[in-house]
Amino acid sequence: MRRMSDEPTRWTTATVYPDMWADPDDDPRNNNGGPASEGELATLQDGLRDFRLTLLMKCEGLDAEQLARRSVPPSTMSLLGLVRHLAEVERDWRNWISDAEPLPKLYGARDADFDGAVAEQGVVDAAFADLEREQAALDAELAEFPDLGARVGKDEIAIRELLVHRIDEYARHCGHADLLRECVDGRVGQ
Repeated sequence: MRRMSDEPTRWTTATVYPDMWADPDDDPRNNNGGPASEGELATLQDGLRDFRLTLLMKCEGLDAEQLARRSVPPSTMSLLGLVRHLAEVERDWRNWISDAEPLPKLYGARDADFDGAVAEQGVVDAAFADLEREQAALDAELAEFPDLGARVGKDEIAIRELLVHRIDEYARHCGHADLLRECVDGRVGQ
């Protein structure tokens, strides 16, 4: 168990702006001089892509123990738990747009996404594979609805509302990831 006096030293790889995660030329979220997004759908998709990349960047370079570390006791939240949670949520959003029987939960009972985030490489590998698979599945299903005002599923949610909700979910959890990563090894930056 780490004590508060064992706090890691704060650091970043950025050299251009000391409060950034990476230098602009090294940041995959930057457009690097390309044209800005055109239209509402492209803007929403770019925002979601950037938050997805941010989450992955916050997890890069950590081992299974660090990813599973619950950095702010008594919370069960960890970086690995966030990855598992977002995989679970992506799957659940597929249920929102479907009239079919709901897909089963990936990890079981409530909070199993966080509770089951243990420091085993197999669990880590499975979590990242689950997230990638669930993101791709929902992205493919949403591509069937080019009209952002289309209402789908039993609750007739608008595609636009679901896209904004996804961005909101990732943005909130990227904020958590900032703090969790800083607690794990001291790395900081937006």
